[in-house]
Order: sequence, then C-alpha cells, then structure tokens
Amino acid sequence: MAALVAAVAVYDWYALTHPAKLWIDPVDLRVYTDGGLIVRHVTPLYHAHLSSPLYSRPVAGDLKFTYAPFAAIVFAILSLPSFGQLTMIAIIANIAALVAVVWMTFGSLGYGRGRVRLGATLLVAAALFWTEPVQRTLWLGQIELVLMALIIWDQCQPDRRWWKGAGIGIAAGIKLVPLIFIPYLLLTRRFRQAAVAAGTFAATIGLGYVVLPTDSSQWWLGGLFAQGGRTGFVGWAGNQSLRAIITRLVGSIAGAQPVWLVAAVVTAALGLVCAAALDRAGYRMVGLLCCALTGLLVSPISWDHHWVWIIPGVTVAAHYAVRSRDVAARWAAGGLAAVIILVFGAWPGNLWGQPKDLGNFSEGLIWAPPNTNPGVYYRYGDRPSYPEYHWHGLYLIVGNLYVLTGMALFVMLLVLGARAVRATRATRRPLAPPGPPQRASTVSSASA
Repeated sequence: MAALVAAVAVYDWYALTHPAKLWIDPVDLRVYTDGGLIVRHVTPLYHAHLSSPLYSRPVAGDLKFTYAPFAAIVFAILSLPSFGQLTMIAIIANIAALVAVVWMTFGSLGYGRGRVRLGATLLVAAALFWTEPVQRTLWLGQIELVLMALIIWDQCQPDRRWWKGAGIGIAAGIKLVPLIFIPYLLLTRRFRQAAVAAGTFAATIGLGYVVLPTDSSQWWLGGLFAQGGRTGFVGWAGNQSLRAIITRLVGSIAGAQPVWLVAAVVTAALGLVCAAALDRAGYRMVGLLCCALTGLLVSPISWDHHWVWIIPGVTVAAHYAVRSRDVAARWAAGGLAAVIILVFGAWPGNLWGQPKDLGNFSEGLIWAPPNTNPGVYYRYGDRPSYPEYHWHGLYLIVGNLYVLTGMALFVMLLVLGARAVRATRATRRPLAPPGPPQRASTVSSASA
C-alpha cells in the first residue's frame, strides 16, 4: 500500500504544483464527450442538416469521431457532468481500473481473497503506474484501461454464468479490436461464450441503428469502420502495430498495405492457434494475453496507450517469478517482468531534449526519435518527408520499441504454445513398458 500511495502521490504532487498543460491534455476525452453531445443533439456540435452529424465533421479540433455509433451513445452519459469534473472522474476511474486488472489477474491465477493477493496487487500496480501506456491513458483521458478491465472481468467469471462473453461484446461495440476474442473463444470450444459475445456485439449495432440510423449506415455500410487513416497518420510514432512498422520501413501508407495484409493474416492465424493451445493446456490467462497481444500486432492502429495490456502480462510474469519450482524459470519470469517495465517505462522526456513535436507529452522511450505532428497529417495527408520515414540506426529500434517487444513476446509465446501441445500429446500416449525412472517434465515448468 505504501508503494502505490507513493506512486500516486508523486503524480498528485506534480499535478498540484505545475500547470495543467504539463500533466494532462484530455483531447480524447473531449472527443468522447463531443460525440455524446451530438447524440444528445446539443448545439453547436450537432447540426441537423448534416446527413451523418457524428462523422461529417471534426469534433475536437482536427480530430474526428472514430468509434462506432454505440460508443457515442455510451459517451452521451459522460457528457452530463462538466468537463472539469469528468476529467477528475476519468483519472480516478483509470487508476481504479489499473488496480482492478491486477487484482482480477491474480485471482485467475488461483490467489484467494486474502492479504497476499491484496499486497501483491498493490505492489504490482505501483510498479506499473509509471509506465508510459498508463500515463498516456491518464494524459489523454482514454478508456483503454476500463475496456481491458471489462474484458478481463468478463473472462474471470465462472463458465456456468450464461452471460459470460457479454463484456467482450460491449467492449467490441465501443472499439472493434476486442472482436479478436470471439474467434479465440471458438477455438477454445467455448461456443456459448462466443455466441453471447457476438450476440451482444450485434445488439450494440442494432441499438446504434435505433438511435443514430444515418450515422450507423455511414459507419457500417459506408465503410468508415475500415478506414484506419481516420484516426490519424498510420506511420506515426505513436502507432505501435505491424502496419505501423511496415509503413515506416516502406515509406508510404499505400506501399505498405499489401505487405501488412499478408503479415496480419499470418500473425492472426498463428496467434489465435497458439492462444487456444495455451488455454487447452490449462493456462487460460496466458492464452487470453496471447490473444490480446495478437490483436495489438494485427490491428491497423495500436496507439501507445493500447499497450496497457502489459499490466496483466507483468502480473502473470510476476506470478511465475514467485511460484515456479524451477530456479531458472523464476529468474527468467522475473527478468521478463522487469524488462517490460523498463521498456514501457514513462521515462522523462528531458533525457532526450523534451521534443516539442508532440506537445508537452514526451514520456517514454518511443518518443525519443523525431516524429510528425499529428495535425500535419490531417492537413496534408501522407508525405515522404515525414520524420518516421527517415529514421535510421538506434531510432529504428527505439521508435518501434513497443511493437518489437510485442513481436519478441509473440515468438516466445509461440514456442511455449508448441511445447504445451507436445506435452499434452505426450500425456495421451499409451503407457510405455516399465523401465528405469526418469525425471518428470510437466507442462507447467515448460510454460513457466
């Protein structure tokens, strides 16, 4: 508790002693509330003469509303309090979601409701509070932590509950990336949960058509949901997906498209199969995280704050660092948790000169290289002169650090998944004739 209080106290101290523009710029929260105000027909944001008021014009500066109509309906609730009050609510809710995710993850690993689980939760949450994805979520007023908490809460429910899977459907109705969990549920033979998730997602679409019929037609039938460029520059440093790194290497959004499509299909297939194999081997949370990582890699847009999935990842690694019977496995798991925290740490931007091309936020190693001001892309489109197309040397590693780390973790999970499959098959073979005793090899040690 002392560690978490100290971590949050530093944040509070900085917020109280510095101008707001140096510690928060909730532009994404403004996009949410503006979308909600349009749903509520509040002027001047709402224009009745527009065919699709939600998508026909920017809502917050140059930014566009890039979420499904159902999301705007949900955000209508967020637009009820004043924006200042909502900003404080968002900070508290995100910190609570951080702690809740760690708590639920430990619960899925077999920890009871006791002081050990509580202490471990607070300690891990304190270590992860000052990581860049968490701080970026607080800075922008994003909802990634809340959506992740919703998905993990949903999947931590007992399988006997008929509505299990609805959380995934609701999350997918707000942001489409959680849809990847539906084929994962199918591959793990949880057909009822997959049906509930798909049905709930379909219900969010239906509700969108009831409340916002023209906007829903524009989003779904007009293909807006597939236009990744609406959210910003795909090759921007803040995008840490396979498509982003391929775009930066190729030097063109259009030129990178065919390569990315092939890479995304292969990665999705391997990742989902591996996640299902880990789940069937008894490692449900590891399988869930493998599916989440697959979604981060194959999604056209995986902004830096989308990588809050490192929170349950570090929690699982910390668990194996403490509970594994093998000494080497304990050190490997502990080292993995430490490396993830260091790679994704919210290192202060003055270490590399506090670049001004991102405004006042430059925490984290990925912001060390020069990058394109987000507003430039909205005005001029794709240009070969953008800094991301000219990274070289160390910039190529640091600027792509999240996706490179994700790719390394992905390969590690593929290896563990293959070992789990082999170990599972070995347990199904007929008993061999009696012979000299051999040292047992378990799936648990392989996974750890």
